[in-house]
Amino acid sequence: MEIVYWIGAFVNGLFATGTALHALLNKHEPTAAFGWIAVCLLFPILGPLLYFLLGINRIHMRARALRAEPKPRHNGAAKLERSNRVPPEFSQQARISLAVTGLPLMPDNRVETLHNGESAYPAMLDAIEHAQRTVFLSTYIFESNRTGRKFADTLARAVARGVDVRVLLDGAGEWYSLPRIRSILHRCGVRVAVFLPPRLLPPRLLLNLRNHRKILAVDGDTAFIGGMNIGDRHLIHRYDGRRGITDMHFRIEGPVARQIESVFLSDWLFTTGDSRLPEHPPPAAAGNAFCRTIIDGPHESLNRLAMVLVGAIAAARHRIAIMTPYFLPPRELISALQAAAIRGIRVDIVLPEQNNLPFMHWATRNMLWQLIDWGVHVYYRPPPFSHTKLFVVDSHYAQIGSANLDPRSLYLNFELVAEVYDPGVGGGLAYHVDQVRLGSREVTLRELDERPFPARVRDAFCWLFTPHL
Repeated sequence: MEIVYWIGAFVNGLFATGTALHALLNKHEPTAAFGWIAVCLLFPILGPLLYFLLGINRIHMRARALRAEPKPRHNGAAKLERSNRVPPEFSQQARISLAVTGLPLMPDNRVETLHNGESAYPAMLDAIEHAQRTVFLSTYIFESNRTGRKFADTLARAVARGVDVRVLLDGAGEWYSLPRIRSILHRCGVRVAVFLPPRLLPPRLLLNLRNHRKILAVDGDTAFIGGMNIGDRHLIHRYDGRRGITDMHFRIEGPVARQIESVFLSDWLFTTGDSRLPEHPPPAAAGNAFCRTIIDGPHESLNRLAMVLVGAIAAARHRIAIMTPYFLPPRELISALQAAAIRGIRVDIVLPEQNNLPFMHWATRNMLWQLIDWGVHVYYRPPPFSHTKLFVVDSHYAQIGSANLDPRSLYLNFELVAEVYDPGVGGGLAYHVDQVRLGSREVTLRELDERPFPARVRDAFCWLFTPHL
C-alpha cells in the first residue's frame, strides 16, 4: 500500500507540475497564470482536472487547426499603399491598418447606405436579378419566411440563367428558422454549403467559431456587407404585423468588392474544398472612397480588428461615434476611449435601450460607469431594437460590417469589416448617429448608481461571463 501511495503522489505531482507549467507558458495575463498555477498545485487531482476542462483555450486551438492564417504582406502592400493616392488626412490610420491587416487600401469605390430591410433587400435582390457571372452569398441567419423565400426564388432564377451561384450558411445560424432554408435552396437547384454544422458523431457542438459574416458579392464589382441577416426580422413593418428591428446595410461598388469576394471564396474553400476561382474583368472605378477589408476571427494570432479600432481611436482629432447592439469592449478599447475623452475628443456611444438579449444589456450596465466617469457620452436609443453597427472617426473614417463590440465578435466568431476613408460617407454616418442621439436619452452616473441592489447584483453577475457573451 505504501508503494501505491507513493506512485499516486508521484503521478499527481507530475500532473500538477505539468499543468502549472502549461499555465505559466500559455496564459497572457499574470493574474490568470498565477491563479491557475495555485489551483493546480494546491488541489491534488481536482486542480489539474479543472485546468484541463476550463483553463485551456480550445477556441483558439481549434480555430488555428481549422483555418490557415494569412500572413501580412507589409513591404509589398506598403508600396501599393503609397501608389493609391492616399490623402494626407487618412495617412496615419491607413498606415496602422496596413501594418495590422497586410491588405492594400483600394481607391475608387462607391459606398451606399441602405436603411433597414425595406431598402437593403430590394437592392440585393435587384443585384442578384441582374447578375451575369457570379452570385456569392454568405449569411449567419437565412430565414425561410417570406423574405427568405424571395431570395431563394431570385437565386434560383440566377441559376437558371447560368450564373455561378453559391450560398454559404452557418451551421448554427441556419437553425434560427424552420423549415431550414437549406432544403428550399436545394430544391431550387442552388449550391449550398454549411460552415461547421453541428454533429453527434464525431461530436461537434460548437457554440463558438461561428461564421458571422454577411456577404453578397456579385460579378466581382459589387458587394453588400453590414449587419443584416436575411429574413422578415429586419423589416420595420413585418408581414405578420409584428415590430421589426432597425439596421443598416451597405452596397459597395469598385475594386474593394474583389477583396470582399475573396473572403467568401476562402470560406467556401474551407467548407467545400472547392478552389475554383471566377474570371472577372479588371474592376472599374466607381467612386471616390478608399476602402479595405479587415478579416477577423479566432484563428488569427493577433486580434486584428481590436488593434485597428485602438489605432483609430488614438488617431482621432475631434469626434468618435459608435453605434452597436452589443457593447462589452475589452480592456484595451475601454482604456483607448477613456484616453480619447481625456484628450478632449467627443466620444458618443449609442446603444439600444431594450436589447433582444437582456443579459447583454445587464452586463453592459455594470461597466458603463468606467466610460461615463471619464467624459464618454452614452445614450440609450428607444425601441424598436437597433441592430446597427457603426464606428466613425472625425467624419471621414468609418468601419462597417458584421462585427459587434463584444468578445464574441472580437475573439470567438469569424467577422468581416470594411474600413471606408471618405468624408462623404463618414460625414453622412456621423450625421445619422447625431440624429439618433437627439432622439435618445443620455445615461448618467446617477442613474447607474441608483439602480436597486438586486439589479446591481444581477448586472454584475452577468458581467462575470463577459468573455463568453
